Amino acid sequence: MTPNYLFHNAHIITPQRSYEPGWLLTRGGQIALIGSGAPPQFPDANRIDAHGLLLLPGFIDLHAHGGNGYECMDATPEALRGIAQFYAQHGVTGFLATTWTASRERIQTALDLIREMQGPQMGGATLLGAHVEGPYLNPDRCGAQDSRSIRRADRDEALAFLESGVVRLLALAPEYEANQWLIDTCTERGITSSAAHTAATYEDMQHAVAHGLSHSTHTFNAMTGLHHRNPGTVGAVLSMKEITCELIADLIHVHPAVMQILLAAKGLDRVVLITDAVRGAGLTEGSTYSQDGRSVHIHDGGAYLPDGTLAGSILTMDRALHNFSQAVNQPITDLWPTSSLNAARAIHLAHRTGSIEVGKDADLILVNEDVQVYLTMARGQVVYQR
Repeated sequence: MTPNYLFHNAHIITPQRSYEPGWLLTRGGQIALIGSGAPPQFPDANRIDAHGLLLLPGFIDLHAHGGNGYECMDATPEALRGIAQFYAQHGVTGFLATTWTASRERIQTALDLIREMQGPQMGGATLLGAHVEGPYLNPDRCGAQDSRSIRRADRDEALAFLESGVVRLLALAPEYEANQWLIDTCTERGITSSAAHTAATYEDMQHAVAHGLSHSTHTFNAMTGLHHRNPGTVGAVLSMKEITCELIADLIHVHPAVMQILLAAKGLDRVVLITDAVRGAGLTEGSTYSQDGRSVHIHDGGAYLPDGTLAGSILTMDRALHNFSQAVNQPITDLWPTSSLNAARAIHLAHRTGSIEVGKDADLILVNEDVQVYLTMARGQVVYQR
């Protein structure tokens, strides 16, 4: 049974207003009441004194491969639990376990396990479903994805992935005619499709958006850049109002000035902070590990293949929001939707999570102004406390 909790002496940020000081009551894993000033007495609730800290909606990471020595493609319960617990320490209350380009068998095995384990994790973030990143990408924009396994969208294979019932986000290169049927299929099934590892032209993107594509995978990275006579993929995602843009705000993948451009172009409600975190997130500087037979080295705050190619990131969501706030010179009290609500909207879960509102899941975090996490609550359960 989920305990009831009363947060008090908190600075609470909701979509409508802020409460400082404020109080919030959870019942049955949901937000039951919110108020300002001193709280009423609720004898059945465990009291949590926030000591003036910010109470925000928990972070939602839509693009998360792993961390703390684990990856989703390990396809073991230990890995998914370990990842969920590591993310919770950094304020994540919900995430999509993200696959990468591999054989049909490996991807299917990972999806089958995600289906079995979907939902709350003991001491960790809630597993919201799966993000299938590849294998339907452009090999010329593969980044750290294994180009040998990149292929077009085979109907039998792709439909089997979708039939797992856990895919909420699917990333592909929309320029290939053989991939375009899959955009339609995702749209019909309420699955978000995203432009990823792509050389799509502006016209390719217009066509894809007309068929329901609405997301951009790690915007600016592994896609054609902006030219004033050839807008490319970047020009398309910046200018098309239908597209929500992921951003890796680790100060390595994207320059702070370009983060400012992204926010100016898309507005506050169309930027989604993600980590693209891999096994090396949480490991020490200088660590080395193997990914699909290739060596990945952690140094200078990033994860790199031997040729210097970035291999995902070692970013955590608390640092992502902090870095983004610093880059665009805006407070987290304004930017919080980029770490939660926008992600929930992108995968059609905003009716139950992503913001502090009565009736939504009690997915909550206590942080200071530097986005250091003091407490993480997922669906009404305290899963991390500093």
